[in-house]
Amino acid sequence: MLGLSLAFIVGFSLGLLGGGGSILTVPILVYLLGRDPKDSIAMSLAIVGATSIVGVINHWRADNVRFKVAALFAPFAMGGTFLGARLSQFLTSQVQLLLFAIIMILASFFMIRGRKESSGEEEKSPSVLLVGIQALFVGIMTGIVGVGGGFLLVPALTLLVGLPMHHAVGTSLLLIALNSFTGFAGYLGLVEIDWKFLAQFSGLSIIGILVGSQLVPYIPQKKLKKGFGVFLILMGLFVLYKNI
Repeated sequence: MLGLSLAFIVGFSLGLLGGGGSILTVPILVYLLGRDPKDSIAMSLAIVGATSIVGVINHWRADNVRFKVAALFAPFAMGGTFLGARLSQFLTSQVQLLLFAIIMILASFFMIRGRKESSGEEEKSPSVLLVGIQALFVGIMTGIVGVGGGFLLVPALTLLVGLPMHHAVGTSLLLIALNSFTGFAGYLGLVEIDWKFLAQFSGLSIIGILVGSQLVPYIPQKKLKKGFGVFLILMGLFVLYKNI
């Protein structure tokens, strides 16, 4: 019962915040539900992917997804994610969780700092090399630590491609879904997957994102994201403490 209620909270926070909420999945699975860290990272990718798909559908209906831009990023990011998942077998659970804690603290910085809206009237012609390096890095980190990487993808899409924020968020959700499912595929055969638990957790997380997204217009986002960012810092420090 605890696990299922926490699954709803993951999706709810993601729907309410528009990003960042999925980073709670690994700590919940490891420290509150007692799951194996490597199994948790793999299942987190499937949960993040399934939940992000719901967000993609909503943004696609609002014409916020730029498929051509996603097609430019996706091969590098998906390749990096699969590589990161395979490389994880050479890392201890402790190292993976230490990297996760660093990523969590970095994500909290972006959340507290906030996002600057780009005018984005025209899309730029990005350097394929820069796009490839950025997407590959995000992909490898996604595969190793089990987070979507939206807090890195959104700035890349706005700065390298010139997308306005609403298009960058919608496009990043598509990339997160693709990366997450690719990373999960990379973990198959390397970890034990509790398929029944995974289906239940993902289903309730999806319900959570649907409910949370409906409440967005009624809650001040800036204060909420800053507060959540502080919470992520504390969580990141806790994970660091548990693994040092």
